[in-house]
Amino acid sequence: MNHADPIQRLILAFSRLPSVGEKTAARFTFYLLNRDQEVTEELSNALNALHSTVQFCSTCANLSAQDPCRFCASDKRDSSQICVVEDVSALMAIEKTGEYRGLYHVLHGVISPFEGIGPDDLKIAALLRRLQGHAKADSLSDMEVILATNPSVDGEATSLYLSELLKPFGVQVSRIASGVPMGSNLQYADQLSIAQALVRRRAL
Repeated sequence: MNHADPIQRLILAFSRLPSVGEKTAARFTFYLLNRDQEVTEELSNALNALHSTVQFCSTCANLSAQDPCRFCASDKRDSSQICVVEDVSALMAIEKTGEYRGLYHVLHGVISPFEGIGPDDLKIAALLRRLQGHAKADSLSDMEVILATNPSVDGEATSLYLSELLKPFGVQVSRIASGVPMGSNLQYADQLSIAQALVRRRAL
């Protein structure tokens, strides 16, 4: 492959994306070649903005162009609920259901000894500091932390670990119900299953 050829360079770049093979990457590339230049410029500007403007929300660790993010900054969200998710794609999947109006906290992964990922590699300490700060201003007895990690082995292990850390705070800790099948990812589940999982969450 000639890496000096802009067509081949873009095909290679697209093929590095998850679940994108060389044929799909080539289809993307030739699609853009057949569109107006404004389309490629818009795509280029959006990609450049990812690293120049997107940052971690200092409160919930969501990825956002503003700090605090739109969820933490909104006075219409229920501050007595914090939904803990693995990543931003899971946050977006839950938000699309329209069933949840509380706040979020993004871990950016799960505990996975096999992959060498421990609690210190996640945004767990930030969640604890968040609860400690809330406790100084108000009681935590009326607060609920919903653990919405994926129903995988690592997701379940992370939820159990978090539940043990959170119980001393006196908050109500719940886990999303089995509306989401074991082994699946929230971003691929249908909205009805996610909504049922939230509504049927159980206490831990």
